[in-house]
Amino acid sequence: MLRNRLSDKQIMTSQQQVSAELEQLKQAVELAITEAKRLGADQSEVSISKQTGISIATRELEVETLEFNHDGALGIAVYNNGRKGSASTSDLSADAIRSTVKAAVDISGYTSQDPAAGIADKDLLATDIPDLSLFHPHSLEPEPLIEIAKQCESIALAEKGIKASDGASVNSHFGIKVYGNSHGFIHGYPSSRHSISCMLIAGEQEMQRDYAYTVARDFADLESVEWVAQQASEKTLSRIGSRKIPTCEVPVVYDRDVASGLLGHLVSAISGGSLYRRSSFLLDALGQPIFPDWFSIYEDPYLLKALSSTPFDSEGVAPKAQHVIEKGCLQTYLLTSYSARKLGLRSTGHAGGIHNWHISNSGISRADLLKQMGTGLLVTELMGQGVNVVTGDYSRGAAGYWVENGEIAFPVHEITVAGNLKDMFANVVAVADDAKPQSSIRCGSLLLESMKIAGS
Repeated sequence: MLRNRLSDKQIMTSQQQVSAELEQLKQAVELAITEAKRLGADQSEVSISKQTGISIATRELEVETLEFNHDGALGIAVYNNGRKGSASTSDLSADAIRSTVKAAVDISGYTSQDPAAGIADKDLLATDIPDLSLFHPHSLEPEPLIEIAKQCESIALAEKGIKASDGASVNSHFGIKVYGNSHGFIHGYPSSRHSISCMLIAGEQEMQRDYAYTVARDFADLESVEWVAQQASEKTLSRIGSRKIPTCEVPVVYDRDVASGLLGHLVSAISGGSLYRRSSFLLDALGQPIFPDWFSIYEDPYLLKALSSTPFDSEGVAPKAQHVIEKGCLQTYLLTSYSARKLGLRSTGHAGGIHNWHISNSGISRADLLKQMGTGLLVTELMGQGVNVVTGDYSRGAAGYWVENGEIAFPVHEITVAGNLKDMFANVVAVADDAKPQSSIRCGSLLLESMKIAGS
């Protein structure tokens, strides 16, 4: 059990303070919207975010950085006959807000008309704001958090073979988000985020490094310090003796950490900005098969305590639980109000990003997935940005492990994995059941039928 949690009384006090501040921020948003209307704006939208927290980093059991932050900002966009003006301020006084609104209105007089510009359609706005248990404050006293970071390093450095620590960190933040627009929508909610991480170095002639982390809305839900240290140690030590492999074409397993990133390219390809600009390899793919017919992606914006849950998106639109991929076919694009209008469609509630994607799995462990692959490559790390979302061409530096007869044989590095995303998605063979619950894309380790590997 991680220490330094707030007492019940402290939690109640903190929640009361945040509730009072939330109301103050709503009043600031209302002031900005009222002022925009007074100055003649057809439409306006205002967002305020405030964040408080602490970030601690240690290295070799010494405090390297300790940073407190307490800041906030207001941003406003006004629309006059399709002309948009925007401005922002970190000064939330009434006079500063009025000056900022006037600046936005003045700017709108110089911009070009855009028929797609404007706030979200009123009938799409959230009318029910559920409590998704996103706010779990934690004490920001530095000493106990420093102790956690040092303890993590100390445990890891005691492992045989670990040469040095490249640092441990502990972060604890909470904030408030308020959004309002001239349709009369003004809502907000508080949230929190906490994490612990550790990076280690091992080896003599050829040093290797790796890391582990844990992140959660509630500090009590973080993995233990011992778990983080052990995971970091095991991963780092397993990299010792990495070698190159010959160029080949073999089956590839993407470990769960990089599998989520692979599906992140799907997010880019089906996002409205890529689609209306005609810069996606998945143009006109709605309703078409992209993955095998057993594969599905389900989005759940209302999952309690999840890092990507939200009662409304960045435009106040209510997101919905839905299949993004069902039986391999694309069911929805990811649209903001602007991109939707450019495409002649309606917002899907994705202003600000996606909301807790659940990837279907094959009901097998990662060990069984490796056995199913037989001989091939397990990728655990990717480097570089060699992905072309327009064509789907994919080429990235990689490291991981060579697998023979379903068992890890040795670590590999300095290789490149290449293919085309359209082919890679279509040729997913199986997905393990080891998805990380903290990720916004909850995907287990993923087996691809074949990829080109450029090696020595």
